Amino acid sequence: MLQIYKSVDSGIITLDQVEDGAWINLVNPSPQEILFISNNLNIPVDHIKAALDEEERSRIEVDEGCTIVVIDIPVPNTNLPEGGTYYTIPLGIIITDENIVTVSLKENYVIKDFIERKNKSFYTFKKTRFLLQILYKNSKLYLQYLKHIDKTSDKIEGRLHKSLKNKELIQLLELEKSLVYFSTSLKSNEMVLEKILRSTPVKMYPEDTELLEDVIIENKQAIEMANIYSNILSGTMDAYASVISNNLNIVMKFLTSVTIIMALPTMVASFFGMNVNVPFADNPHAFAIIFTMTMFSSVILAFTMVKKQLF
Repeated sequence: MLQIYKSVDSGIITLDQVEDGAWINLVNPSPQEILFISNNLNIPVDHIKAALDEEERSRIEVDEGCTIVVIDIPVPNTNLPEGGTYYTIPLGIIITDENIVTVSLKENYVIKDFIERKNKSFYTFKKTRFLLQILYKNSKLYLQYLKHIDKTSDKIEGRLHKSLKNKELIQLLELEKSLVYFSTSLKSNEMVLEKILRSTPVKMYPEDTELLEDVIIENKQAIEMANIYSNILSGTMDAYASVISNNLNIVMKFLTSVTIIMALPTMVASFFGMNVNVPFADNPHAFAIIFTMTMFSSVILAFTMVKKQLF
């Protein structure tokens, strides 16, 4: 998908052709769209395709008259019905002399907010500031998703108190995977931010430097939150795995005790059911006597087990 936007006095408009000061947004573009942008903006095809590789690392470089920034952004995992889990994909930002290009594999909320004009202070022709605003939005989105992961884990933990199944533990494992993705991606993004601050590969004004510092602070906070939540979640999973195992042992102990108690009447009935001479064979009240003795013995056995906390 190829979208071209440009800021005007009334807001942001959609264009059919590339103009100076325009923002080009590519989402899983076709080969024809990639070639079109490459020819119109003199951007090497490899630079555009870089962000379409899911394994592409975060980086920033200047090459052939354009600045290429690749960062990892969070996206919800829609493949799992439970929700609340995430993974990361690359987002490429290419700055030329006259335009800015964003490239991603999927639609995402980082770019969507700018398309929907939720950020009123961005302009497509202010390329450096637009880049920093994208980075800032990305860091804020990480923080938002981290808080959502924390709330989701609390709900799952509540169900774990009453569960003997592995479903909740598997859901916690998916959340932990999301935190691992976040932690790795945030640290990679941090190196990009530090390089921008240190070597200034893009032209920056004083207010841009302040915004970049805010981005770095937000990113560091997200890293700390991801590490804290990951440690808590890991400890919680270990603790609840032990709880589930202990609950299962309690159930097995109860069933074993019931089996032992039920075995006593069965043994007595089997003994008196043999085709040999047995006590009370000629007594007309034999059944009542044997039944009473058996029940009394079972009650005594059950009482003993309860007293010794075998139940």
